[in-house]
Amino acid sequence: MSKFKVDIAGIDTNNLKVLSNKEMVELFEKLKKGDELAKEELINGNLKLVLSIISKFRNKNLDMNDLFQVGCVGLIKAVDNFDTSYGVMFSTYAVPLILGEVKRLIRSNTSVRVARSIRDTAYRILKFKEEYSNINGIEPSNKVISKELGIEEYEIRDALESLQDPVSIFEPIYNDGGDTIFLLDQIADVKKNNNDKDMLIAMHEALSKIKKREKDILVSRYIVGKTQSEIADELGVSQAQISRIESTAMKNIKKLME
Repeated sequence: MSKFKVDIAGIDTNNLKVLSNKEMVELFEKLKKGDELAKEELINGNLKLVLSIISKFRNKNLDMNDLFQVGCVGLIKAVDNFDTSYGVMFSTYAVPLILGEVKRLIRSNTSVRVARSIRDTAYRILKFKEEYSNINGIEPSNKVISKELGIEEYEIRDALESLQDPVSIFEPIYNDGGDTIFLLDQIADVKKNNNDKDMLIAMHEALSKIKKREKDILVSRYIVGKTQSEIADELGVSQAQISRIESTAMKNIKKLME
């Protein structure tokens, strides 16, 4: 595994100890007898297992520190529930639990993930703007910020935009008691032809004509990004039912758009 640094409680995880199988067996025996220090050693001695798992997500524009934290949650669950009588190595038992926590974070987080370095840049900009305004009585221009902080002007815009929460294109922005106007209705078509715009209008109209339950499930699946299992849990039904409703909704949408 190629190394990358993740700090937790001031520890450089690149230099963490890796426990041998014999050491882990001995520590699990101590843990059975209530030795909490053994639990701590087991967790610290397997943090590199967490690193090896989250390294697979390095190129997905995700915050590796956040992934490391939730991976540790999975590791702790594995340590709490592992029994040497299972007849398998601890890593074999722990990997699915760690990976499960990591994937759950990725699935459940419906906001756009922004790299920590970009957020840090945004906070530096805001701090400078406040200090500059207090001294000079006006806000600094992007040119001034760029010169003082040593960053490109386009980076200033991107960094500040990263602090804004994304919204759904189906977010209602106006309702006077009649038809609701959604954000989708206000998106400009900058293309030379109207094919995509016509398709969006047809899709919007089709969504307004299908059953509310069908629409809610499609929005949850393809706008919010939830899995069928997550929607099923929220509605208290089986995944098979969600699958059938989604399939029916897609067929109805297609038929209405023809």
